[in-house]
Parts: sequence; structure tokens; C-alpha cells
Amino acid sequence: MKITVDFEECLKDSPRFRATIEEVEGDVCELESKLDKLVKLCIGMIDAGKAYNAANRQFVNGIRELAQQSTKDEVIESSLTKFAESLQEMINYHTILFDQAQRSIKTQLQTFVKDDLRKFKEAKKQFDKVSEEKEAALIKNAQAPRNKQHEVEEATNILTATRKCFRHIVLDYVLQINVLQSKRRSEILKSMLSFMYAHLTFFHQGYDLFSELQPLMKQLGGQLDQLVVDAAKEKRDMEQKHSTIQQKDFSNDDTKLEYNVDADNGIAMEGYLFKRASNAFKTWNRRWFSIQNNQLVYQKKFKDNPTVVVEDLRLCTVKHCEDIERRFCFEVVSPTKSCMMQADSEKLRQAWIKAVQNSIATAFRDKGDDSEKLDRKSSTSTGSLDSGGEPKERSLKGESALQKVLVIPGNACCCDCGQPDPRWASINLGITLCIQCSGIHRSLGVHFSKVRSLTLDTWEPELLKLMCELGNKVINQIYEARREELGARKPNPGDPRHEVEAYIKAKYVDRRFVRRPSDEELRNKVISLSKQEKRLSSSIEHLPPRPPPPTPKLRPGSNVSGQSVKSADSGIQNSADGSREMLANTPSNNSLADAEAAESPPMAMPATLPPPSPCKEMVFYEPKEYSQGLQLYWASCARSLPDMAEALAHGAEVNWVNTEEDKRTPLIMAVQGGSLVTCEFLLQNAANVNQQDAQGRGPLHHATMLGHTGQVCLFLKRGANQNAADIDEKTPLSIAVEAANADIVTLLRLAKMNEEMREAEGPYSQSGDETYQDIFQDFTHMASNDPDKLNRYQQYDLQRP
Repeated sequence: MKITVDFEECLKDSPRFRATIEEVEGDVCELESKLDKLVKLCIGMIDAGKAYNAANRQFVNGIRELAQQSTKDEVIESSLTKFAESLQEMINYHTILFDQAQRSIKTQLQTFVKDDLRKFKEAKKQFDKVSEEKEAALIKNAQAPRNKQHEVEEATNILTATRKCFRHIVLDYVLQINVLQSKRRSEILKSMLSFMYAHLTFFHQGYDLFSELQPLMKQLGGQLDQLVVDAAKEKRDMEQKHSTIQQKDFSNDDTKLEYNVDADNGIAMEGYLFKRASNAFKTWNRRWFSIQNNQLVYQKKFKDNPTVVVEDLRLCTVKHCEDIERRFCFEVVSPTKSCMMQADSEKLRQAWIKAVQNSIATAFRDKGDDSEKLDRKSSTSTGSLDSGGEPKERSLKGESALQKVLVIPGNACCCDCGQPDPRWASINLGITLCIQCSGIHRSLGVHFSKVRSLTLDTWEPELLKLMCELGNKVINQIYEARREELGARKPNPGDPRHEVEAYIKAKYVDRRFVRRPSDEELRNKVISLSKQEKRLSSSIEHLPPRPPPPTPKLRPGSNVSGQSVKSADSGIQNSADGSREMLANTPSNNSLADAEAAESPPMAMPATLPPPSPCKEMVFYEPKEYSQGLQLYWASCARSLPDMAEALAHGAEVNWVNTEEDKRTPLIMAVQGGSLVTCEFLLQNAANVNQQDAQGRGPLHHATMLGHTGQVCLFLKRGANQNAADIDEKTPLSIAVEAANADIVTLLRLAKMNEEMREAEGPYSQSGDETYQDIFQDFTHMASNDPDKLNRYQQYDLQRP
């Protein structure tokens, strides 16, 4: 409550004035006490906040350390790192809040107490002193005798001077009281309001920070639900396996060790043995022995490099040792040294002796044909599909994909609102997005936009090339062509979400800003694209012939033992025995065709196959009607992604059928054009990978006939039906076998084997055979990064007379 002292009343020095002064002094004293207490509490709060921040900072460091320890799990590492960054930001916001509390509460109120209340106290002391002097002067003046004139005059003069001094001091005191009462209100409200605004800023910053983090948290929440389901399933499976294994009879476990020269990892036999040292003490040490590459080696720890006991088993013998004290011993003797070993039982000793003898026999049998035998190296041996031996570019993730995509013109800012440094992308549109716009795109549905993270997700090479051939600048020229004409305002970073959402829906769903071409413009566009396709085809016809590169090999240590595919120019006849076994043993309706292909001359090409060169088939006829589907049709063949995106924006049906040209689709024309990225773009925009033409041939048929290995690999990954037959009852596999295209035969065979393995594993199987995954990944990278290695069929066709 504000207490004001009247200046007129103070001159009267009435009891009312004295009561008011007494009330004011009591109020000021209580105010000082409350302010001192509030300042002390503020200091305690700030100290506690600093301690909280210190503990919170240690907690965040613990999260970072856990993220660094989880480098093998990309989801956990990236998520924990992002969470730690967000929590660190909150610690910074807390620090700012406590600094503001110190400035607004502690410093400001302490200054008010020390300065203004001190002045009040000094004025009060002077007022109390002059009040006493005035009271004494009044008493003395009242006591002066009437008959003593000089005492009366002295008392009167003293009283007059004292009253004059009292008047000045009491007016100053009242002024100080009134100023203090007025300033008290402003100072307290000012400090508290500043403190509350600091809180407002703190919570706003926290809300903005976690609003950006919310989509990631929702995404991780969805993944977590799936992880919980997967963990429960894995737990049930492991409990079932545990119960099954627990019920087994392990009394004869010694017999489980068997020799297998065709083992997947190239290790014919392995297990623990005691080895007698060659030192003077003849100590026995337990080591992990294995027979691999016609060598006997051992390891102490898994990460240790194997120590070679016998360099070449062809030069050694093995025998029992009964003349030493230990049981179950045997000795491997080479020309330079001997090695004494001990098994755990008699059955294991016999198994090891037999394994060494079999390895010796195998080594002698394979001595004459080292150049043609299959690699039986261990899983650590080198080997890949890259024939050149150069390091392969794996699927990009995180900063690598981000850097490649953001250098494309316009991609450094969000395509829809201009927010710099976007971290998300729409893969079917080929644009980059900020986190807010990515959430809006995701709400549109995958038939409009497929959103993927540039930092958290793995990027296949063909998808990354698709992003690099489009970009924000190209797409905005299509989807924002009439924006300025219609007077529509493009959102800016920080605009309300509902405004940005309305703009994005108008742009991509309603396609309000797309400029519709006239009939004449559409006709000219289609004719131009058809001519462009002819120029591309002519350039292919006149390419100089080049010798085909060597065919990539299958990985050693894969689940399909001994698979190897030679170059198509050498024919399937020259492929390794293991590869022929793999091709022959795989279920097929074309075994006769397989046998004929395997025994045909290396360069035989059946005359019944259609010419593989696209320029020999693609002829432009004046259509009955020009449409957006026709533009997409010829743009797909001409490999023009901007024109394809424009046709889709104008409403073209991605599975449009050209009834005038054997019911071919844009995807089939993309195969004819030979572009892997064009096929990827259509598939991302819901193209049907199994739609057939009038001849009953789907995209996989056409890619096989043209020898486009990269496209075959892509279609198989996207679920193409390799068992579909055309009107001549030919499947893609039979076509590839007739053409002696070893790469495509390998892909089709492996895809079929993988499908059968997944069916055998049950309905919950997702990945299938690891070999299938590795080989398809290698073909994918080769098709995207070094396609010349897969151009054997086309190069051969160009050299034909």
C-alpha cells in the first residue's frame, strides 16, 4: 500500500503527522527486512541453479560418451548426439536465466536497499535530532520568567531558529519519504518484471528447440515400437532355441567336428587343441587351430593374426603319438619341423588326423589346376565384385550424403520456406527441406512426397544421383512457375506452421502455381523429346568399340559355395565349376536352355533375340493425341528428368500406356533409354515394376534383352516378377541364358535362390541370404559409379557386323 505524507501537515507537526511518520518508518523497516530476505533467497536460488547446471552438464557429457561408445549403432549414436546437443542448449538457456536473475533481483534490489533506504535513514536521524531540539526549545521558552526580559528574548530567539531549522529538515524528510514510496514501487516491479521476462524467453527458447526436435522424437518413437516388437520376437526365438539345444544329448559332442573342404568361409576344419611348445620346457598351451588354404594355422585370440604351423600340407605327414605321457596326441611333420598336438578325446584326435590327411589329398589333387579351382580362402581374404581392385563407394549416410546433395543449385536452403542448411529431403520430388516443412510433407502422404533424412538415413547410390540431377531450383521452376503471377507469397523461415502448410498443399497437392502448357507447346515439347532421344541413340550407335572389362567375382565366404561368374565374352562355358553347379542346381524351367548356353561358343548370340540397341527400335510416329502421358513417355526415353518431373506436375499418369506402340509404359521407355536414374525416378513416383506391354514383356524383360545389368539389379530389388513369361513363353532368365549374359544370369539366379530361402525361413524373414545382399549391393554401386564395367552386352552389340 502506498503511504503519502502531506507537506502542509508536516509543518503543523500535528499528532496525525507524527502517527503517519511512525507508520511510514515501520513500513520502511519491514520493507528493508523483506528485501534483504528476497535478495538472500535469490542468491541461494542462483547458487543452486549453478550447481544444477554443473550436474546437468556432467549428465550431458555422459550421454555424449554413451553415443561415442555406440558408434556401431547409427540410430543410437545419431539420436543421443542430437539429444545431447539439445540438452546442452537448455543448459545454456538456464545459464542466461540465472544471469538475468542476478542482474534483475540481486543487483537491482541490493542497490535500492543500499542507496535509497540509506538516504531515508540519514534523513530520519536528522529529523529525530531536530525534533528533540525543537521540543527542548519549546520547553525552555515556556519556562522563561516574565520579569527577566533577557531570558525571554534568548528563549524566543532559540525557539524561532529551531522552528526554522525544523521546517527545512521536516520538509526534506517528507520529500525523502514520498520519493522512497514512489521509487519503491517502480524498483520492485521493474526487477520482478525483468525476471519474469527472462523466464518467458527461457521457455520460448525451450519450446522452439523441442519443436524442432519433435519430428525426430516421433520417428524414433515409431522405430522404438518396432524395436520392442522385434525384441519380444527375438526373445521368444532365443528361448525356443535355448530350450531346443538344452534338450539335446551332448554326450557324443566329440563327433560334431567334421572336415568340410567346401565350407563357406574357406576353413575346412577348426577347433581347440593343446600344442606343445618348442622351447626347453616343452609347455602345453591351448590354441584355436584351423585348416584353411592348405595350411595349418592357430590363434591365441580372435583378433590375432594366425600363426602358420605348416606352410603347405602337401609337404607334410600326420601320425599318432603313443610314446609320450599325455593321451590323444598326434604329430604333424614337415620337412623343416614337427608340431605335437593333443585333442580332448580319441574321437577328436581321429577327426583331426583324418582332416589333415584329406587336406593333403585335396592339395595334391588340386595342384595341377590352381588357375581354375575355386577360392577357398577364409572370410578375411580379399575378394569383391570390383574387378579393378579399386575401393568401392558404399551407401552414403550422414554428412557424405548431405554434402553431395547441398551443392546442387538451390539445395542449400529449404525448397518451400528458404530455411538455410536443410537436413531432410523428398526423394520422389528431388528437393531438400527443413525440419518443419519435412513434417508437413510427411503429412501429405507418400503418394505426394516421400521424406527421408539426409543425416540419419542410408542413401543408395542411384537415389543419391536422382537427388543430384533434380534439386530445388529445377522443381521450383515447375511448381512455382505462376506464383508471382498469382501474387502468392512464399513462406519465410519462422512463419506460422499453418501458413507454411497451406502454401505447401497449394503447391504440391492442388498444384496451383504450375503453368499448364498449350496444345501447341505440348506438341513441340513431345517432338523435341523424341528428336533428343534419336540423337542419344545415334551417339550410342557411333561409340568406338571397347574391349569388355573382366567380370566381377562373387565374394569368397558367401553362402553359395564356390560361386564365380566369368565375363560374358568368355561365355558361361568358361565359368568355374562352382558357378555351373549353382546355376544347374537352382530350380528352373529352362534347364535345357541352360545346358545349351553353357556349351555354346563364347560369343554366340541367338538370332531370335530383338536387337538390343534402343535406337533400332524407337521410331517416332505422329500420335492421334498429344498428352502429358506422352510427354512423360518420350522424356523417360530421352533421360530428361526435368521434363519427366514437369509432366508429372501437369498430371501425367506414371503408368500411362501408349496403345499406339505395343502398350509400352514410361518405365519401359526408361529401360530403352538406358538410364538407371530415370528408372529410379519413375519407381519412386509409384511406377508399376511389373506392368507388361503388348508382347507380355515387363521392364525386367526389356532390361534383360538390352543387357542393362544395373536396371535388372534395380528391378529385382524393387520386387520385379522374374517368373513372368512373355507371349513367346520366355522369362527373363531364359533370355539371359540364351544371350550368354553371365552377370544377369547370376543376378536372376541369386534373386530366385534368395526368394526360396526367405520362404523356407518363414513369414517373418526379411533379408534372406547374406550373399544376395552383398552381391546386389556391389552391382548397385558398380551400375551407379562405374557403369562401363557392366556395358558388356552393349559393347559386344556395337562390334557386331
